[in-house]
Amino acid sequence: MQKLTAERRMIQEAARQFTMERVLPLANKLDPEKGQIPRELIDEMAELGYFGILVPEEYGGLGLGAYEYCLVAEQLSRGWMSVGSLIARGNQLIGVLKALTPEKKAEYLPRMVRGEFLGAFSLSEPNAGSDVANIACRAVRDGDEWVITGNKYWCTFADEADFILVICRTDPVVDPKARHKGLSAFMVEKPRGQLPEGVKGSIIPKIGYHGWTTWELAFDGCRVPQAKMVGEEGKAFYLATAGLETARAHTAARSIGLAQGALEDSIQYARDRAQFGSPIGNFQAIRFKIADMATQIEAARALLYSVCEKIDDGAAPTPGHRWSSCSPARCASA
Repeated sequence: MQKLTAERRMIQEAARQFTMERVLPLANKLDPEKGQIPRELIDEMAELGYFGILVPEEYGGLGLGAYEYCLVAEQLSRGWMSVGSLIARGNQLIGVLKALTPEKKAEYLPRMVRGEFLGAFSLSEPNAGSDVANIACRAVRDGDEWVITGNKYWCTFADEADFILVICRTDPVVDPKARHKGLSAFMVEKPRGQLPEGVKGSIIPKIGYHGWTTWELAFDGCRVPQAKMVGEEGKAFYLATAGLETARAHTAARSIGLAQGALEDSIQYARDRAQFGSPIGNFQAIRFKIADMATQIEAARALLYSVCEKIDDGAAPTPGHRWSSCSPARCASA
């Protein structure tokens, strides 16, 4: 079983130092005013290799696993959860982009690692989220292009990304017993700071998770060259779901990082706040609350690290929440 090794502790400590010195001050200033994550911070994250944690070394990445990825995400989220999420715009798209040709990988992946080519993932729809097979957004072939029409939801970073990875239905015939078939993936490249031509968007209001914008997108005749299809036509379901276990571990890491920040702030407040002539941290009831918080966070963290070990060992979750040795390739052949 893998452990929190000395090397991993160094990665963890470096990410925490970066978070406390660079991320948290920006979060305290920009998040209340719903400001955007500065490009300067993104460039610094790229220099640290945070967009290439999961990218193979041959393409300039760190070639590490889910464990290291979640260690970094947890620490970044302690300062600003949006920044902890931002590293997915390079790392987690690897699950889909692994279907690119070797030439395209050599073209795109090093740029992703450098933070020069970050993407948004357009999967969810008003009636399709966890149920990926329910996607209805259509792409129709027109010569050497595909024309995308339909609505997408919860697409974060769609405006500032350099491309949007869109999952569409290219086969209109839906077999009720095989709804996952007929989906294809497209890389829609675009200028940074804009939505693609043929796409209109509405900003989704949020009570938190600021620093970047989340969009509802309306594709109306958006044209994409055939060469920008990622993987085989009709088999994007497997690409879209192959890396979901890492994505879900990443979500857990962000939640734990945010909770750790709340715990540390609570402890500091309990030391600073005085009542009846004593810091409230001296009161037993407050100590019990803090101890309970710390216990729950540590239990969640232990579970996360255990899951990351299994992911890195090649195990995959079954619908019954057990772990098996089913690889994406074997599962895709089912």
